[in-house]
Amino acid sequence: MKNQRDKLHQYQKRVTVITDRETEIAKECLARGDRSKALLALRRKKFQQSLLAKTDAQLETLEQLTSNVEFALVQKDVLYGLQQGTAVLKQIHTEMGGIEHVEKLMGENEDARAYQREISEMLGGKMSNQDEDEVEDELEALQEQAQGVKQPDAVSYPTAPNTTLKAKPDEDKRKARARERKKEQGQAQPAEPMLA
Repeated sequence: MKNQRDKLHQYQKRVTVITDRETEIAKECLARGDRSKALLALRRKKFQQSLLAKTDAQLETLEQLTSNVEFALVQKDVLYGLQQGTAVLKQIHTEMGGIEHVEKLMGENEDARAYQREISEMLGGKMSNQDEDEVEDELEALQEQAQGVKQPDAVSYPTAPNTTLKAKPDEDKRKARARERKKEQGQAQPAEPMLA
């Protein structure tokens, strides 16, 4: 089609040269006084101009057709790209196992987290506060031993205070430890992951 368009452009140039030549011939004939030959030259010029107008119309049609073909080729490439993209998406979805597989996996994940919470609650709730206090006292004793502080062999009792009785310091320690344990248990529970 582009070759045809180029040929039409060449033809237009040739016809333009011919019409210019016919005009010159008509002028020469008039200068010689040969009116009939001048009229004939102008008629041939008119005919060539009508051919030029038809050539312009054909050229315009050909250029529109060329543009339509080029646009159709672009559309074809876009369609091919869409087909390829759709095929890749289908393959990815097949590899993922579909919606049912994803839902099953999410359910299994939730079951596993619930089971882990259950185990954490069972382990965390097994010991009483008194047991926890004894464990922490033993830990303090081990730490003091590791730091080189000697524990007395015999238990020494403090002297009785002269003032009014306040809460036992050990009792305050135990309450503080109980509060810390509750705080730790609250932090130990796994946070729920956010799902997108």
